[in-house]
Amino acid sequence: MIKAIRGTRDILPPSTGAWNQVEQTARETFRVYNYQEIRTPLLEETQLFVRGVGEETDIVTKEMYTFQDRDGSSLSLRPEATASVIRAYIEHRLDQRPGIQKLYYIGPMFRRERPQKGRYRQFFQIGAEAIGSESPAVDAEVIEMVMELLARLRLEGQSLLLNSVGCRECRPEYLKRLREALKQVAPKLCADCQRRAVTNPLRVLDCKVEADQPIIERLPTILDHLCENCREHFGAVRRHLQQRAIAYEIRPRLVRGLDYYTRTTFEVVHGALGSQNSVLGGGRYDGLAEALGSKTPAPGIGFSIGEDRLVYTLEQLHPSLGEHAVDFYIAALDEPAFERCAEIARELRRAGKVVELAPPGRLKRSLETANKLGARRALIVGETETAENRYTVKDMATGEQKKVSRSDLFNLN
Repeated sequence: MIKAIRGTRDILPPSTGAWNQVEQTARETFRVYNYQEIRTPLLEETQLFVRGVGEETDIVTKEMYTFQDRDGSSLSLRPEATASVIRAYIEHRLDQRPGIQKLYYIGPMFRRERPQKGRYRQFFQIGAEAIGSESPAVDAEVIEMVMELLARLRLEGQSLLLNSVGCRECRPEYLKRLREALKQVAPKLCADCQRRAVTNPLRVLDCKVEADQPIIERLPTILDHLCENCREHFGAVRRHLQQRAIAYEIRPRLVRGLDYYTRTTFEVVHGALGSQNSVLGGGRYDGLAEALGSKTPAPGIGFSIGEDRLVYTLEQLHPSLGEHAVDFYIAALDEPAFERCAEIARELRRAGKVVELAPPGRLKRSLETANKLGARRALIVGETETAENRYTVKDMATGEQKKVSRSDLFNLN
């Protein structure tokens, strides 16, 4: 038997209802903040992610699905979407449009990671990008928007973590100090961190190995080495968040896992996911457009939500999320009545009711099926009902039956 590839999965009903509800809520939240949808290809040139995400990141070195096309070019399934959005921004000259470009996306990404709870090799992200401003007020509004989305989804118990990772002016001096500190402790860290200590020391701070955390906690923090501009920017972001009554916790070693981040970085974590507890993350990426070949600066900030993790967490908190009840289960007692049932079903569906139309058959079996489906009402149509143009409606919760006219069907609560 052929099964789904390891690290991928089929999302089945009723869980798909939860996914649809999450995405519908996201689209509505983005709409009121004036974000518009962008859809980028699943396949991109590999160099987009090498230059954008970072050549020494785990994503590029270990996790990307990369292959050689027939013309010899190297292509990769997208492991994240921000680089693709900025590539589209540059390619289509979106900087020529008025105002900040506010874009969102929903779709699958691909990384060859070890599958675990809430983490898959084909996974889904919901994300947004605000491109064209360095203002800390934009950072705060982006964070406000994502917290508003989580509130609309009734997520509870999450924590917002905040940091600044500096800029090209102050980060080099910090990296120098970090390298010096790592020389003393690198042999005690995991193999990945020993490699990162040489190739990309900032990534050491993103290590998730529990045994390494006490050592990492003693490393220098970038907050102690920010330049004046970055200190002022970070202070302004915090003031804007406080004005919006958004609670946060400063995490001086929060760096995220991609090289393009500058200044503001943030994560939202939730205990329902265990040690891999990040629901979403994001930050500012003021130099990404230039790294991808743009001659015009395009400062921006964005975030991506791990939709798989978010839905999993919401389903733990709200088991009925996304479920919808069958308003009417229509049972025809005979073949002649079935034609009338089909007409009624069509009219009720056009009125927005959820209708299950059963094939003609035994009433007892139909009512058993209606009960198993959790239908609110069974509508029973036979020869008598057709002749009188009045229909038997059974409340499946109470067992009460009554006859109503065809027009009254649409007024039942």
